Amino acid sequence: MPDGSAGKVNAKRAATPDFDSTAFRNALSQFATGVTVITTRAEDGSLIGITASSFNSVSLTPPLILWSLATRAGSMPVFRENSHYVVNVLAADQLDICKRFATMKGDRFAGVPYTLSASGTPVLDGALAWFECHNRSRYDEGDHVIFVGEVERCGVHAQAGDRTPLVFHGGSFHKPQSLG
Repeated sequence: MPDGSAGKVNAKRAATPDFDSTAFRNALSQFATGVTVITTRAEDGSLIGITASSFNSVSLTPPLILWSLATRAGSMPVFRENSHYVVNVLAADQLDICKRFATMKGDRFAGVPYTLSASGTPVLDGALAWFECHNRSRYDEGDHVIFVGEVERCGVHAQAGDRTPLVFHGGSFHKPQSLG
């Protein structure tokens, strides 16, 4: 169009998707993500942890991160109401921990070494990095809740440079390879 309006859309709402959930999931699976275990402590003192690949940085000042959790998740009430949680970034040699926190019923922390953060939340031993967050805000969107955490403390494993991160891509776990 000669008036320069080509490609501009002035719609108030998104168009109806022209794909099904299988096609959407397949397209999403082409984006490689790191893998985390998000941990917190329930009001009764029990420890809660879930595997999540929906983790991202938001802001450096203030230091903010985000992650999301399905609204139907059994741990949703605890994460929604708690003041703090820790995002533990997993290394490739922690695949067993990833699977444990993704699928296991019962005490997921049994036999898993951890230390407690300043807020009393588990930091998994061996994590490549960790972020202790104040549960700043939550946004209900679709079938998930987006959690925004304000990072109060963080750390990096002493040998992080010698270790490989755990990556999820195409429906399975991988180790990234350097291109350089």
